Amino acid sequence: MSSQALARNTEAAILARVIEADESEITPDIARYLLSMQLPGADRDRVNELSEKARSGSLTEAEGAELDSYLRIGSLLGVMQSRARRVLKKTGNSAPQ
Repeated sequence: MSSQALARNTEAAILARVIEADESEITPDIARYLLSMQLPGADRDRVNELSEKARSGSLTEAEGAELDSYLRIGSLLGVMQSRARRVLKKTGNSAPQ
């Protein structure tokens, strides 16, 4: 996923572009750590709750902004994890399951 998926100049979008532009290699250990990162359970539950409200048309403006924040962070995490998978593939290491 490219940073173009993060259309606006949010903190997440800017950081994603910085990560993509960085030519230095990350180590396999750091790559594995990045691949292990995920939202905590309470945040996943909140995203599911907000998504359900969005599907039913009952999402408030504040909740919409909150959901957008979660989606931007998810996109940023996707960019980081994509890079981590490329590093592991390049170095002959396997990604964690």
